[in-house]
Amino acid sequence: MYQTDQYEGMLAETIMIQGYHGDAINAYFARPLGPGPFPALVLAHHLPGWDEWYKETTCRFARQGYATLCPNLYFRVGHGTPEDVAAKARAAGGVPDDQAVGDLAGAAHFLRSLPITNGKVGIFGTCSGGRHAYLAACRVQIFDALVDCWGGRVVMAEEDLTPTQPVAPLTYTQDLACPLLGLFGADDKSPSPEQVARHEQELKQYGKTYEFHIYPGAGHGFFYYNRPSYRQEQAVDGWNKTLAFLDHYLKTNHGH
Repeated sequence: MYQTDQYEGMLAETIMIQGYHGDAINAYFARPLGPGPFPALVLAHHLPGWDEWYKETTCRFARQGYATLCPNLYFRVGHGTPEDVAAKARAAGGVPDDQAVGDLAGAAHFLRSLPITNGKVGIFGTCSGGRHAYLAACRVQIFDALVDCWGGRVVMAEEDLTPTQPVAPLTYTQDLACPLLGLFGADDKSPSPEQVARHEQELKQYGKTYEFHIYPGAGHGFFYYNRPSYRQEQAVDGWNKTLAFLDHYLKTNHGH
């Protein structure tokens, strides 16, 4: 909890990191100033791209005491406005799952290597980023906490599979090695409440540590204050749950 007389400082900048296959990609990095040690957090951006909302959210987590890194998962598509780049990525069938996982793992390795971090790294994502975050946490045993906000296509039917998304993330659930917080809107279509229930069933089957919250009156993207989907009351509650969950697992001596 902040005191009004305490020193506060932050550094936020674009950096280069090593992603999938050692590729250099850019990332937005924000961290509190001071010696730390700080818990660390990787952000998996959403389908609209590596955009203003994700830059602001990176800084928001840094203000809460996290060394936070948001890699540009669309780096290889080329550059331009976030909207143009996202459109190109979508036209290409989305980023390949293996590549997204590799880039997010690279971000986690970068954060773990810093002398200012405490050895704990969480991952947070919304929309397609929630899906990518879940996939990364299942496939790479490097994360200590996972927040999936309305990640669609975690549960996929056979006909939903594509060359870039060849396996449903749900399939990897048994390998999830960290606690999960899932936030969903009751009016969402992807994931639908039925898909969320199916996901929950799988988590229970494998005895995973998780908590799911489904918000009545909210649809997809209810955190996005710059979009009509924003729901103030549900978003404030969701943010409070997110920060409490991450504080619990990353700022104290739980887990690995």
